[in-house]
Amino acid sequence: MRRTPSLQRRLGIGLAFAITATWLVGTLAAGLIVRHELDETFDSALQETAQRLLPLAVMEIIDRDAGRPTAQRVAAVGPHEEYLTYLVRDPSGAVLLRSHDADPALFPTKPARGFQDTATHRLYGEAAVSDTIFIEIAEPLEHRRRAALEAAAGLFLPLPLLIPLSLIGVWRFVRRSMKPVLAFRGEIETRGGGNLAPVATGHLPAEVGPIAEAVNRLLERLRRVLEAERAFTANSAHELRTPIAAMLAQTQRLIAETQDGPSRERARQIEASLHRLAAVSEKLMQLARAEGGGLTAETAQDLGAVLVHVVDEFRRAPEADRRLKFTMPASGVLSSHIDADAFAILMRNLIENALRHGPPDEEITIDMTEDKAIRVVNGGATVPSEMMTRLKGRFERGATGATGSGLGLAIADAIAAGAGGRLELLSPATGRADGFEAVLYLPESLLGHGKRGI
Repeated sequence: MRRTPSLQRRLGIGLAFAITATWLVGTLAAGLIVRHELDETFDSALQETAQRLLPLAVMEIIDRDAGRPTAQRVAAVGPHEEYLTYLVRDPSGAVLLRSHDADPALFPTKPARGFQDTATHRLYGEAAVSDTIFIEIAEPLEHRRRAALEAAAGLFLPLPLLIPLSLIGVWRFVRRSMKPVLAFRGEIETRGGGNLAPVATGHLPAEVGPIAEAVNRLLERLRRVLEAERAFTANSAHELRTPIAAMLAQTQRLIAETQDGPSRERARQIEASLHRLAAVSEKLMQLARAEGGGLTAETAQDLGAVLVHVVDEFRRAPEADRRLKFTMPASGVLSSHIDADAFAILMRNLIENALRHGPPDEEITIDMTEDKAIRVVNGGATVPSEMMTRLKGRFERGATGATGSGLGLAIADAIAAGAGGRLELLSPATGRADGFEAVLYLPESLLGHGKRGI
């Protein structure tokens, strides 16, 4: 299955790479600008040096003894690295004066005004005394390249630290910006089937706000459809109660007034069918209740007393009393936010399912465990795994001869899911080679320690 791309990941990586590329391009552009400014600065230094040295050189040459002047080397004051060297020559190229480290071979044959480049040096020439004396200043190009590299290195050195910091900053900023969207998604994911209330959209970005509003409108339409369906189911089942009860009473009267024979047997069959119809209508009302809202309470309630009352109702029948074994915490307290009425419906269906489908001579255990769960276990053959996956569906029944509507486990599962709990079905039962086990994990249930038998 193809993995869905994450918007947060894409934004984080995209912005991080964009910032990194911008840093690099900006640094490269800054390096080029620095190189250009350095060239202008060095050229200005060459020009200023030539213009300052030329009058001094002219005075030196004029003040010499009469006769043809000879080339003179200016002695160095002390040892130093000389970046600028110069020659003072006449128009024919004869050297009149030079710096102590100047190499005439690096200069052109004849002097000239202005800037020019050789393979290794940058030159600037200036003339005086009616262009009879020229001075040329030479600077190694390597010196300029080294200065530019040092300046560029100063720009690039912070990048190994700045780039990771910018990546971390971008990632944290994206995560912080995406928090409202993730919270909105989480709130939708945690919604149960019975909670179709609008989702809060106050802190969502403007780009996501219309999507959230569309989701809320969809939830509202879905809520209305489900409410209409549940209302129809509940009303239909409720309206069936009176005519079914009337028909049942008339049928029972007919049985009492009819002598043994085919007519009385048919009347008994009608009575059994009416009992099944009454049971199905009751289950449909419970299913409508289970799939509706109001399955949780604002404050935690003690469901221990509710469970004791449900078990006592079943024990009024002698055949159920001898089969039921009920254990609960010593405190008798089962605290949870599930609605008490919904919890009673859920447990009635689980116990009724165990009584109906378990062998009549085997015990049924109802156990409040310390792991915040309620277990209902009955005996019987192991249910095939392919059947287990369907038992929570509506009107699904296992391979059993017992009567039933196939709605009990569907009702219990709908209430558990709507209240934020979970119903788990196991076969064989825990610690046994056969049997069937229904485990209800309640939301926020707080059980005491220790057990007592009832």
